[in-house]
Amino acid sequence: MTRKNTINRTLKLMLTLCGIWPGTSCVIICRAYWIIALTIDIICHYRYLLLHLHSSNLFDLMDCFSSFLTQVKFMTKLIIFWLNEQKFAEILTIMAEDWNDCSNNNINMRETTCKAKLAGRITNAMFTLHTLTIVGYSIGIFLADVDVTDHHSELPLLLKVTLPVDIKTKREYKMLLSAQFIHLILSGCGTGLLNALLLTLVLHTGGQIDILRCWLNEIVTKGNEEGSETVITTSKIIRKHQRIINFAEYIENMYTYIALLQFTLNTVLICSLGFLIVTAIGSPDATKQIVRTLLFYTVTNLEAFIFCFAGEYLKNKSKAIGNAAYYSAWYKMKPKNSRNIIFVILRAQKQLTLTVGKIMDLSLESFTDIMKASGSYLSVLLAMQ
Repeated sequence: MTRKNTINRTLKLMLTLCGIWPGTSCVIICRAYWIIALTIDIICHYRYLLLHLHSSNLFDLMDCFSSFLTQVKFMTKLIIFWLNEQKFAEILTIMAEDWNDCSNNNINMRETTCKAKLAGRITNAMFTLHTLTIVGYSIGIFLADVDVTDHHSELPLLLKVTLPVDIKTKREYKMLLSAQFIHLILSGCGTGLLNALLLTLVLHTGGQIDILRCWLNEIVTKGNEEGSETVITTSKIIRKHQRIINFAEYIENMYTYIALLQFTLNTVLICSLGFLIVTAIGSPDATKQIVRTLLFYTVTNLEAFIFCFAGEYLKNKSKAIGNAAYYSAWYKMKPKNSRNIIFVILRAQKQLTLTVGKIMDLSLESFTDIMKASGSYLSVLLAMQ
């Protein structure tokens, strides 16, 4: 069965559960759940931070702070997507048009399908990794033998929060842990798959750019056979190029402020999680604490890398359009036809980019800046310990 969509079922299901996929009947219910659940979660984290601000247990405090930032980050992402619902619908429309356009050409279909399969594998890998991260983060609490009747010590929960109710029975405690685990799985996978969505959209853009480059390489071959064919092909190339530009602008408008959020909060998160790992070494519960934190640290680094890689990939692909137009045999065409190629070359000089809040471009250099800043803050924290 031939694939006809870049977004696979796993990603579509998660976008539906997050209240992002347009046209679904359960959008209001899903959004209401996330608003209520994340608001309660953030308030409980905030209460824990206030009550334990002067605590001597810095590990628990930093653990709470890390999960607090993660929940704030996820809620902000959801709100940005909800506010840009129309832009996301336009993105899906353009993607559907791209698939329809390449249905009559085997080379174009093969290129689009190849990018869709790669995006699907990345999405499934991200889903698996985030699920394993939540399991690793939670397994120690589930396996612990807890005395619920002991009111002199805090109950170990999956998240470091202060609840507005008292847990008095083992059954209530298990139900609370189960609810927290389900919420963590949904929010963790939601965060991961929103990042996978960015890669999916950027890979789809890369596939369309490769198709455009193929057209540029073939334009003179067709033009030598019949002059009118060249005119049709060049106008088709310009329309395709403009659609790619519009698609990239929609991605940029939807993700630029999410990237700004990632750039700032991930720097702090990487620093905080690195601090947890370093301070856990040599402690009595070192293995448990490192297992609980290491995958979370890996996922946070991967999240920052994904955004920076997407920006670098899009920039390099957009450069290839101008190069393909310049190195095509435009000089063999009639002057009235070759002028159209000049417009493609000129427009390609302005590269397609992803930015951090319209301030700076996302690139692999940005990722090194995040890691350097995180390392500097970690050194300060360790010196203050």
